[in-house]
Amino acid sequence: MTQLKKKEIYDLFSDLEMQSEKTLETIKGMRQQIAALIEENQALQFENKHLRDRLEVAGSPVKKESGLTQSRLNLENIYEDGFHVCNVMFGKRREEDEPCAFCLEVIYGQRN
Repeated sequence: MTQLKKKEIYDLFSDLEMQSEKTLETIKGMRQQIAALIEENQALQFENKHLRDRLEVAGSPVKKESGLTQSRLNLENIYEDGFHVCNVMFGKRREEDEPCAFCLEVIYGQRN
């Protein structure tokens, strides 16, 4: 093994230090991304639970005074809470409660 000069040793440690700093920055960025993903996952789990609770249907599809079955009433309630119920965007929030023709068709459309 050859003898390293003092400058070479210093340069090696400088390079190692820079690599370590870059690695640390990468780890910090990954930690922030993981924290954001965990928060988003928690929010989505909460929304899913809320939507599932709203979709629970007790008994048979009996028509109510409005002429809608219990399942369609549940969909109507979810829609009024600001969520899409159509198959195009199901479960996503409706921006500023904008109407959605697909959702309205699912809730009020005629079935044969």
